Amino acid sequence: MDDLTEKLVKCPHCGQSIAITLDASNGSQEYYDDCPACCNPIHFHLMINEQRDSFDLFIDADDEQIF
Repeated sequence: MDDLTEKLVKCPHCGQSIAITLDASNGSQEYYDDCPACCNPIHFHLMINEQRDSFDLFIDADDEQIF
């Protein structure tokens, strides 16, 4: 698996398709980034599966988080 992967996702706020670059070199991670179209925060959860040489990406709106 390449460390850098380009992926097209939809903003959970406005539905705009946005291209993001995922960096798998740091393993599984969670982070926030703002949508370039509507400027609302998007929560990204990247899970790396090293055994299968793959990853899963989950995105949601900041207000959908359960604490």
